[in-house]
Amino acid sequence: MKKLSLIAAAVLLTACQHPTPAPKASLNGEVFYLQRIALPPTAILSVSLQDISLADAPAKVIDEQRGPVISQVPLPFKLSYDPLQVEPNHRYSINARIEVDGKLLFITTENHAVRLDGSDPQPLKVRVDAAR
Repeated sequence: MKKLSLIAAAVLLTACQHPTPAPKASLNGEVFYLQRIALPPTAILSVSLQDISLADAPAKVIDEQRGPVISQVPLPFKLSYDPLQVEPNHRYSINARIEVDGKLLFITTENHAVRLDGSDPQPLKVRVDAAR
């Protein structure tokens, strides 16, 4: 009976411990476009960090920031990821888009590759081009 009580106490103590939070790293950057136009107050910016390793499958979104544009370009963003989940043989990319009232105005048209190994320049500069 004494052993059972000790085992129960050990299990209870283990269950009460808080799990160690996963380490977080972040990418800070700015989205910009070359056109000399102001965005309307209803503009929405979406920026995502994606694993684009699989050619025949949709990209896996690791983190995404989406919200109203509160200033004019450059538009700041911050994306987080767990460095322990980064696969050394995978490819990662930043994608961005700006929409107004559900209509796409600007989108990334080039690959904005990131390494996620601590060597990425910050702030990242992500250019978006007018949607056609």
